[in-house]
Amino acid sequence: MQDVENGDVEHHHHPETMAAKLGQLLVSDGVITESQLEEALKLQRERDKKLKLGQILVKIGAVPDEDTIYEYLGKQLDIAYVKPSDIQLNPEIVKLIPADIARRYTVIPIFHIGVVLTVAVAEPFDFVAVDEIAYHTKLEVRRVLATRAEIETAIDKYYSIADTVNISTDRIESEAAGPGTDQVLQVVDDIRIASDQPVVDLVNSFVVKAVKDRASDIHFEATERDCTIRYRVDGLMREMATLSAGVHQPVVARIKVMSNMDVSEKRLPQDGRFRMNINDKLIDFRVATLPTIFGEKVAIRILDKSNLLVDLSQMGFSPANYEKWLEIINRPEGLVLITGPTGSGKTTTLYAVLMELNSPEKSIVTVEDPVEYHLAGTTQVQINERAGLVFANALRSIVRQNPDIVMVGEIRDHATAEISIRASLTGHLVLSTLHTSDAPVAAGRLIDMGIEPYLVSSSVTAVLAQRLLRVLCHNCKEEVRLDTPLTREFQERNRLLELTFFRGSGCPRCDESGFIGRTAIHELMVVSSELKDLISAKASHIDLRRAALRTGMISLLDDGLMKASKGITTIEEVLRVCHSEDSKISQKDAPSVIKDVSSIQV
Repeated sequence: MQDVENGDVEHHHHPETMAAKLGQLLVSDGVITESQLEEALKLQRERDKKLKLGQILVKIGAVPDEDTIYEYLGKQLDIAYVKPSDIQLNPEIVKLIPADIARRYTVIPIFHIGVVLTVAVAEPFDFVAVDEIAYHTKLEVRRVLATRAEIETAIDKYYSIADTVNISTDRIESEAAGPGTDQVLQVVDDIRIASDQPVVDLVNSFVVKAVKDRASDIHFEATERDCTIRYRVDGLMREMATLSAGVHQPVVARIKVMSNMDVSEKRLPQDGRFRMNINDKLIDFRVATLPTIFGEKVAIRILDKSNLLVDLSQMGFSPANYEKWLEIINRPEGLVLITGPTGSGKTTTLYAVLMELNSPEKSIVTVEDPVEYHLAGTTQVQINERAGLVFANALRSIVRQNPDIVMVGEIRDHATAEISIRASLTGHLVLSTLHTSDAPVAAGRLIDMGIEPYLVSSSVTAVLAQRLLRVLCHNCKEEVRLDTPLTREFQERNRLLELTFFRGSGCPRCDESGFIGRTAIHELMVVSSELKDLISAKASHIDLRRAALRTGMISLLDDGLMKASKGITTIEEVLRVCHSEDSKISQKDAPSVIKDVSSIQV
């Protein structure tokens, strides 16, 4: 082998030969078996030749993680294996390689000593990358190995979004200030600029980074002086970049072109959709524009199916709630409601229920506005208010289709509520959502819509209220002692000698936030005979809530405190998402919930 440390890379090695040798090395060291190697090679030949042998071995579970593969690959090639996350990189050294080259080849500089630049690479046989880095930096390149995920994380950390996009905002602004003076010429200019490569790169970079950062939304907002880009991650907004005001209109025009919107219409709101392939995943994006005094605001909702939780057992239900919920949704008829504010995960739970119930023996029809995810084996109807297809009209037609299960995206008015209730009383299981603060208030909301109390009491079988809260980062989670009236009351009621809570101190893995991902807390009210009588008598929300707690309902607050006591989240997160009225109503009749904590799935 020639000396790689002096930049003289060994072009005589071939990836296929090295992969075979790597497999044999793993077998000889007892990391994998001969049969596992044969299975991986067969999968590579028959299904996906683009996948590396190491990736397939990890995928089939023969090797625990990519680190093991890279360690052995490093030994075989006599190249050091590193973890960029364990090294504090010098920003000045990082800048030696432009962001577009770093991203294109998945590389990042590690050290610079004399005329030698040490670069972490994910592809040891990508000699084109090595040659381009050497040409650009005028330095000798020494390679070290790192996993693709580690390098991508380092790139996101050390290169700003502005660095990541190889773009000149001055160029965009000069393009935007073209010859168009009247409306027709301006529209032509907007379309032309929207297809310009710098604008395309800029918009694509924001979208790709948002998906990588697990964002649910991207907001492009015009202000008097600039253009602000913000993402929503784990329910909270983050400012990601600020660009000059002249860049805003070209960016908006580009997004409109992508979403098949009218580029010339800037005075009225518009809706659209587009789709992108990011990291071999096809992701849908829902777009909405809104005219403001400084220009159009654009909001993009990211509909990533890989982020859609479809397994009910992994949605944060306590064992008691999970058992009750399964029994409710497997009933042949009745109205089941999921309540909560916007962004509380109601639609996700509805989809998870449908996935649980979906089978060839059942006919499932949904009516949604809009249809966010396509579910195989179900019939999904898209609301079209302009054409006159509203929830009530669609529901009337759906009931005539003889379905077993009907999912109504949201009960918004008297007509939709009435048809949903009548369908639930005539042999259909009807699932829907309401915007209410807790489970007991849902009954009153239906009555306020003009539904007779006796119909509400006889049709509604259960109401599930839920909130989403952030999950503590396992890497930087630490114990804290809290002694407040709320925690003491929770401790006494559950007869606990000690009560420990947790917080996230912040680390690179969670972007210093202390949290990674979200889970749900629930309040499940099963409508018992006592609750039916109270609903028929138009009892107050307070009376309904007390009766529900007496009959076994676990409040949102208690479900949250239960998760906080086990280190799933923090007490501050619980109080952030729970309404203050949750803690005002006496919990004396509430059941002990701590016994359910040990088997909670997040």
